[in-house]
Amino acid sequence: MSEEEYRIESDTIGPVKIPKDALWGPQTERSRNNFPSGELMPIQIIRAFLHLKKAAAESNVEVGDEPKEKGEAIEDAIDHLLALSDEDLRKDFPLHVLQTGSGTQSNMNVNEVVANLANKLHPGLNILPNDDVNRGQSSNDTFPTAMNIVAVEALDKLETAIQHLIDELVVKEKKYWKTVKVGRTHLQDATPLTFGQELSGYISALKHDLSYIQELKPTLYELAIGGTAVGTGLNAAPGMTEKIAGKLSEVYGHEFKVKTNKFWGLAHHSGLDVMHGALKTLAADMFKIAQDIRFLASGPRAGYGELNIPANEPGSSIMPGKVNPTQAEAVTMAAAKVFGNDTTITFAASQGNFEMNVFKTVMIASFLDSCDILTGTITGFADRMIHGLTVNDERMDDLLENSLMTVTALSPHIGYHAAAKIAQAAQKEGTTLKEAALKSGKVTEEQYDEWMDYMKMTNVDKSTLEE
Repeated sequence: MSEEEYRIESDTIGPVKIPKDALWGPQTERSRNNFPSGELMPIQIIRAFLHLKKAAAESNVEVGDEPKEKGEAIEDAIDHLLALSDEDLRKDFPLHVLQTGSGTQSNMNVNEVVANLANKLHPGLNILPNDDVNRGQSSNDTFPTAMNIVAVEALDKLETAIQHLIDELVVKEKKYWKTVKVGRTHLQDATPLTFGQELSGYISALKHDLSYIQELKPTLYELAIGGTAVGTGLNAAPGMTEKIAGKLSEVYGHEFKVKTNKFWGLAHHSGLDVMHGALKTLAADMFKIAQDIRFLASGPRAGYGELNIPANEPGSSIMPGKVNPTQAEAVTMAAAKVFGNDTTITFAASQGNFEMNVFKTVMIASFLDSCDILTGTITGFADRMIHGLTVNDERMDDLLENSLMTVTALSPHIGYHAAAKIAQAAQKEGTTLKEAALKSGKVTEEQYDEWMDYMKMTNVDKSTLEE
């Protein structure tokens, strides 16, 4: 850019050249040049900051710590910014996650943009980023406050996705409640169950995961705002933070509170850490469910072949007609990413040196990434795999008929060891289980037919069908 395309502003360090039309100021410009790597600060954080700054301005006016005209100008500027699309909003918030670990530069990015826009909209008020927009606040309490807000928002969306998948699975569970198939343990044949029963296990896992998230989420309602620099609340006007919490609760529909230990709020992020543990558990369960489905659908002729999955796109650039379990692959890759994010968050949470944790930015970026990819892949898995999933009845019947572990039903009548010998003989001689049983002399054909009731073995009538 030519010199005419810049303006000069100064901060406490000295003068800085800033693009002429940029709404940000010198501290943002320094960060933009000093930390150019990695992903951009999530736009959700920016929006949460704007809501927080608006609530702070309103509260400061109400407690008499901010002139009304300045407070209203700040609110006006923020309303203009919040009305922008994410794409347009991003133009004024160019900073990266990998900056100072306290998020100071993103806090100042918001302060500078709001102040400059307020001065444009209301000339003559001389609104300052630090003294007015940041009044009664510190990056050390505003950034963790924004962290918790966006985490709660992201969890709301994830909960909806989980419930949607549960609903799709329940439809299939009811449809296939009495579709008998061979069970498997240790990757080996086991006694029969129904496909509906198998699905009920997945549903129960997801219901538990959803309950873990819902039970843990209230820990994120505790906001650090009011702690200012080190947790003492220096420069925050009395009554300001309670008003902020009330206003944010109205905006987001959650009962945020500020009656919490601020020293903990600034230096520890245990709420976010334990909450992500629930996301890791969800990811592990999703990996198992997706893995099961794609193996049971493997084939169609050289695999398990028990399930038919929707053909969403061509599966191969060289093999015509191939259908791949791509939605399951997306879920399992997302799970791998969540496991990595959990390691990042666990380590980041340990870095609360003295009065402040300085890994805040990477912690919340990792948390939001986990929520986003889980929400997206779980929704896709529900809509593009489970919704169109069907059963290959003939294949299930063939595998069940050829299974040796149905011999377990004979054990109560002829004993474990005699039943084991029948199964071993059938395997060794390549005969059916019935042929081996009759040859053993331990079972008559009438007894075999009576005892070898696959549906009865499943106890399906005693199982609980999800509603």
